Amino acid sequence: MSQQSNNSGGIGFAGALGIAFIVLKLTGTINWSWLWVLAPLWIPLAVVLAIFVIGLIVVAIAAVFKA
Repeated sequence: MSQQSNNSGGIGFAGALGIAFIVLKLTGTINWSWLWVLAPLWIPLAVVLAIFVIGLIVVAIAAVFKA
């Protein structure tokens, strides 16, 4: 029996947008700060981190009121 892997990996929209912004910055087409050029790479991470921290706070508050 053969197993087939059907992974649909890839770069994704944020990765493609990040690469496009980097290329545009290096070619001089856009004159943005590197902070905003790399924003498609760090903003999704920041959102996930914020959701995680909010979740931890909610769990901590629930534990305090439960005790």
